[in-house]
Amino acid sequence: DERSSARQALEQFRILVEGVTDYALYMLDPTGHVSTWNAGAERIKGYRAEEIIGQHVSHFYTERDRQIGEADRALRIAREEGRYETEAQRVRKDGTRFWAHVVIDPIFTDTGTLRGYAKITRDITELKMATNELQEARTALMHAQKMEAIGQLTGGIAHDFNNMLAGIIGALNLIKRRIEAQRYDDANKFIEAAQTAANRAASLTSRLLAFGRRQSLDIKPVDVNASITSMRILLDRTMGENVAIETSFEADELWASTDVSQLESALLNLAINARDAMPDGGSLRLTTRKIPATGSGDPMISVSVRDTGTGMSPEVLANVFEPFFTTKPIGQGTGLGLSMVYGFVNQSGGSVQIDSEVGKGTAVTLLLPCSSPETAVEQSESPVADEGGAGKTVLVVEDDTQVRMLILEVLRDLHYRAIEASDPEQALAALRNHTHIDLMVSDVGLPGMNGRQLAEIARSNRPNLKVLFMTGYAAEAAVRSEFLEPGMEMLLKPFQLEGLTAKIHEMLNTN
Repeated sequence: DERSSARQALEQFRILVEGVTDYALYMLDPTGHVSTWNAGAERIKGYRAEEIIGQHVSHFYTERDRQIGEADRALRIAREEGRYETEAQRVRKDGTRFWAHVVIDPIFTDTGTLRGYAKITRDITELKMATNELQEARTALMHAQKMEAIGQLTGGIAHDFNNMLAGIIGALNLIKRRIEAQRYDDANKFIEAAQTAANRAASLTSRLLAFGRRQSLDIKPVDVNASITSMRILLDRTMGENVAIETSFEADELWASTDVSQLESALLNLAINARDAMPDGGSLRLTTRKIPATGSGDPMISVSVRDTGTGMSPEVLANVFEPFFTTKPIGQGTGLGLSMVYGFVNQSGGSVQIDSEVGKGTAVTLLLPCSSPETAVEQSESPVADEGGAGKTVLVVEDDTQVRMLILEVLRDLHYRAIEASDPEQALAALRNHTHIDLMVSDVGLPGMNGRQLAEIARSNRPNLKVLFMTGYAAEAAVRSEFLEPGMEMLLKPFQLEGLTAKIHEMLNTN
């Protein structure tokens, strides 16, 4: 009959539940006490039915979870939300812990009365261990890749800097020999060679900072056509006789909002990449045009560098912006070139596009925010040093002896009264002992208190004291707007001495 069939079905279900060994399947009464138990529960938790039935479910919880009432919270969530699910540690009969995936479902009568809870627990300890081992392996792999990347970086940077240092040291040695031999007529060309090599080193650090997006860019309207034209001689020398250079400008002037030195550095970087991709010669074409505004964006200036070189495969193209990725031999490149270009353009508010095909060449397009000449501020390429330093007193605070010596010498040559201090203590003593100081020039990274803290103390007694900070730390320069107060300026190392004296002259003659 129907009742007999129901009993038979119920018995079959009981046998099925009790026979499952991979899952702990059991019931709890409305107060959370164990009312049924299956073979899986005994296998996973270690208790026989007669040992555990009647015990509260918190019996399986850790001491900490019992103290904070975690079991009652789980039952409340199941009762109020219709289900509770979690992964957590539970405790076996022998006191060992295991990771459990837990599901609790409330059971209600037709009238809505709570009859109890159905609880399913699965032992996921092995899965957790495998997941943790996989994460540890990933971490170890990332560390190994990081160390490999650092090795590639230091190898490439060391190669580039050693070349530059060789140029500087060699030129200075020749200058010294010429002076000793009183042969001054050709010393100037060695001085220019040393300056060129030093500027190349400064440019490399600047590009590294742009790659890390920590460089403090000097964003202003730039005529990109004029910039490319001014680089023509440098590009001709860089590319050599086997590469023909062509330029195509949509208009006489195209103004973009960017940093002119970083733009020229990026173009030179792209030209060098193009040259290396054309070992047997070819052509390099630089084009500029204005891209009108669209519904989703502002007008942009496009600067494209296209070569007829070997091109790149899709696999190489997919990785070109990755730091340290390079197809050049070890020691002949850092793998930072396009990463630096990407960092600079991105920081300027633009984007970079690359199209390349094996055997046909590569085109790299820089998209920069459009600007106008009306907002451009004309600046002299080489600032004229102030010759009117007489009567002005400048306190120079710099812990590097050579840098301090050079600044003092150029200030005294220009008839400033220069006072030196190698640390904050000497600087504070000078401020106490000299009643008249017009300007304090201070390095930021001083021993003890930093330059900004020194300026605060100095200004507590001299509120109108003007301060010019010098720093080689990009992070400080990148947040200069937060770092500086009125009457303060910042100069990023390395700098030309003419630029330093021009800034000093500007600050001393500005109210």
